Amino acid sequence: MKRTLAIIALILLSLSGIQAAPRPIPAFQPMCDSLTAYLSKEAYISSKLYVSGASAAGGKLNLVFSTLSEYPLRHKHIYKIYKIIDANLPDKYKEYAGKVSVRTDGKTIEDLVSLFYGKDQSNSYVRDHIRKSATGRASLVQLVTPKSNPFDVTDGLQGRHIALWQSHGYYYEQSLLRWEWQRGRLMQTVEDLYTQGYVIPFLLPMLEKAGANVLMPRERDWNTTEIIVDYDTPGSGYSEKGHWSPAPGAGFGNLYPSYINGQNPFTMGSARISRGSRGRDQDENAASWTPDFPKSGRYAVYVSYQTVDKSTTDALYEVRHSGGSTLFSVNQRMGGGTWICLGFFDFEAGRNGQGVYLSGRETSQEAFISADAVKFGGGLGNIARSPLLSDFAAEPEISGFPRAAEGARYWLQWAGFNDTIYSPSAFEKDYYDDYQCRAKWVNAMAGGSYVNPQQKGYNIPIDLSFAFHSDAGVAPRDSTIGTLAIFTRVINGKDTYPNGEKRDIARDYADVIQTQIVSDIRASYDSVWTRRGLRDKSYAECSQPVVPAMILELLSHQNFNDMRYGLDPGFRFVVSRAIYKGILKYLAYLNGTSYTVQPLPVKAFSAGLIAEALPDGTDTGIYEVELRWEPCDDPLEPTAVPDSYIIRTRIDGRGFDNGILVKDNSLTIPIEPGKLYSFKVTACNAGGESFDSEILTVGVPAGGSYRHCLIVNNFDRICGPLSFETADSLYAGFLNSKDGGVPYIEDITYCGPQYEFRRDIKWMDDDNAGFGASQSDYETTVIAGNTFDFPYRHAHALLEAGCSVCSCSREAFVNDTTTLFGTYIVDLICGKQTRTVTGCNSGARWQFETFPADLQVRLAQLANAGVNLIVSGAYVASDLWDPIYGFPTDTNAVREIVPSRAFVTNILKYKWMSTQASTTGKVRSVASPASLKAGSYYTFNVSPNPLIYHVESPDALIPAEDSKAFTLFRYDNNLSAGVAYLGDDYKAVTLGFPIEALATQQQVDALLGSIVNMMK
Repeated sequence: MKRTLAIIALILLSLSGIQAAPRPIPAFQPMCDSLTAYLSKEAYISSKLYVSGASAAGGKLNLVFSTLSEYPLRHKHIYKIYKIIDANLPDKYKEYAGKVSVRTDGKTIEDLVSLFYGKDQSNSYVRDHIRKSATGRASLVQLVTPKSNPFDVTDGLQGRHIALWQSHGYYYEQSLLRWEWQRGRLMQTVEDLYTQGYVIPFLLPMLEKAGANVLMPRERDWNTTEIIVDYDTPGSGYSEKGHWSPAPGAGFGNLYPSYINGQNPFTMGSARISRGSRGRDQDENAASWTPDFPKSGRYAVYVSYQTVDKSTTDALYEVRHSGGSTLFSVNQRMGGGTWICLGFFDFEAGRNGQGVYLSGRETSQEAFISADAVKFGGGLGNIARSPLLSDFAAEPEISGFPRAAEGARYWLQWAGFNDTIYSPSAFEKDYYDDYQCRAKWVNAMAGGSYVNPQQKGYNIPIDLSFAFHSDAGVAPRDSTIGTLAIFTRVINGKDTYPNGEKRDIARDYADVIQTQIVSDIRASYDSVWTRRGLRDKSYAECSQPVVPAMILELLSHQNFNDMRYGLDPGFRFVVSRAIYKGILKYLAYLNGTSYTVQPLPVKAFSAGLIAEALPDGTDTGIYEVELRWEPCDDPLEPTAVPDSYIIRTRIDGRGFDNGILVKDNSLTIPIEPGKLYSFKVTACNAGGESFDSEILTVGVPAGGSYRHCLIVNNFDRICGPLSFETADSLYAGFLNSKDGGVPYIEDITYCGPQYEFRRDIKWMDDDNAGFGASQSDYETTVIAGNTFDFPYRHAHALLEAGCSVCSCSREAFVNDTTTLFGTYIVDLICGKQTRTVTGCNSGARWQFETFPADLQVRLAQLANAGVNLIVSGAYVASDLWDPIYGFPTDTNAVREIVPSRAFVTNILKYKWMSTQASTTGKVRSVASPASLKAGSYYTFNVSPNPLIYHVESPDALIPAEDSKAFTLFRYDNNLSAGVAYLGDDYKAVTLGFPIEALATQQQVDALLGSIVNMMK
């Protein structure tokens, strides 16, 4: 029976054109084992290497190897491979030593050496391999061009259009009659959410800061509020000025609360057109979209328009937001009939003139500008799905999830694409449609441009596409699955793209990206991080795009050791920066241009007040703020050196402005009394702009002040949750209840705490996911993290208390004495700072100590000089007596702990009593020698939420042996929550919970105000 089935299978394979896999030749296996031993240092390939063909002809031995092509081959490997082959030839073939030709995956091994890594440029294969259209790319056209940036990117990704997406998404499973994730909930996340934690906060802005236009087939904004302003919706906030008329064809119209398959909102309304008005004396033609914002917040702004005959290349859009006005030029000859994202902006609640304005003042009178709908925010999914069963009738059902959580299939329908793009399968199965539609979307977007001239489309010249995934699989204890790159070299017998470029460049692309990722992880986190293969597979996401495309399987979301790294936002930054660098270098190489890597964020930032005084010392009421910072070296990238900086300003908590450019690393700015000024800095070079610095705040009361407070931001911790593994390896996982880590700004990947810690529990299905299984409590919640903006909360309270305020980073505080002049109070923000083990295996290291030695020295100096101290944080005692990660084994770290305890008891006058001192977050002031009203109640956040980071392990403190030290606050279980020292020389208050984590700004104002008044 088995023999019969095998024969039938071979017949079917023959009829289908699929060839049976070749069989290994046993005589060559010792040779293959030696090659595997040599190449295993370069990559881990799960498939066994073998010789599938050997033939002698013309005095040469031609060998065909199986998976040799999966290794990242370089020139140095080619020489060694031939040496190993010659040394291990079977006796039958010994005479061919030095006369062997090696092929794998249809190529000689010489042709598999990446062009990027030094192939001979005179080689005919190379000349054919290089982009044929590269010479036509000198004058790049760009979809969206920022006009308000204080500097221009000249050596980065300017003019490039990148198609990018993050894994799968929430989808409707017809067979189960429900919406569900594509993967199971494991390690406190699910793949559909997990890869968003790299793409949205890190990779997307890195590419945009380098000048690229990034296009995505999924919603990028997690704000569940969505506001649409449209000509076809009276009262929504649309208005016109000048001369406008209906555009030919249809436009956007939002007619229904939800949409079923085949309904296209971009065919349900109308659009408008007008002539350009450049050079006219009369009023320009313009349109505006001014919504009524239901709440203040951050919104993505999407515009839409129609591409018509003689569309303008420079429609001028102005986004008026709470920080000012930002301009963009949009090439309307591309992208008509879908949503085009301009970026994220802060808006204040209400209808107050904020919104989007379009004018034709940059457009010639012979060209047309077009106006359609504008979308603010991401919203909730509104695509309704139903089962396809003839004997079962059901109403179409929406997901109820944020649109950003849903798969690409639903966004593309909402974004106006034809159903042949978002629903290509004949049976309308959403699971298949979702992963197939992305390539079809890329091709449609590129249709009509030089990269895809044969297909009608949106005329956007996509340079490449990148699919970010996290692979599945489990490895033994203490090992990682690692990083896999997938590409497609031949599809349907074709080895070229529509514009004539060789598809071989996709292998080079995958090699460059994977090499950069692995190199940077090994340098920054784990020296033995696993590199997997360069796999040539015909998966839709890399085989179907008409541009160079790859799938990245970064790591395994279901493997514990991978995720001990993968839940760390610092790791995510390093990986995302590696991908950005790889894309930058690859496109520069491919198009024959130079490149510069954007700098790292600046460090040692300070914002000090300067008060102009008369000769007799009288305050004139004229104030300035002096901003200073230092560049940060990048040991991994010699080109990432800043040559200028942008300083952005925010007033009274509104939005930041577009900034000003300076060449030096300092700036003095005048300020007005009675206002709070916040500043952030980015470093710039020809390759782009860095991420933001921390945000510092300064202010002077309207009536002046003799009390000067310095806020020191000692909270720079970002990390994943606390993890553990038992010695017998039977149990492992993440302990969020003890320490859930600290997200970078916010986290969109957390689905809920892990509940299955037994390593031997196997996966059954996604609803019973086995080891690592996690709850779903938070899977649509944005979790607040370290915004690096907490000096503002403290400064608001101190200004209300009548103090003048300046602020600085810890590094600036310990190195810069000028910021200390005239200081009355130092307010030290410790947040959730505590010594932390990041990484595992060879990459484990300690970071984020609460009181490093130089900080202790500076605080002691100030106390001895009579400066009062306010210290607050969740781990201000346990970090020294009962650290959540256990005591360091490093000798130097242990040596620092005992002196640090002495500093705390002698200067701050407290000792540790208990960790995880409160689960409710309720605090009250108590009767004490201080002039502080007893019975005032406060509450800090103890659970993940979108507003402020949560504190799961506050400390209980007790007074040190000093008659002037006493308990000032208690938790609701009567444990001491704060200690005061009222000495004759100085005063100190230390709280075992972070002040900024209190539930409201009013509570922060009241608590800090009472402490300041006590210190008079």
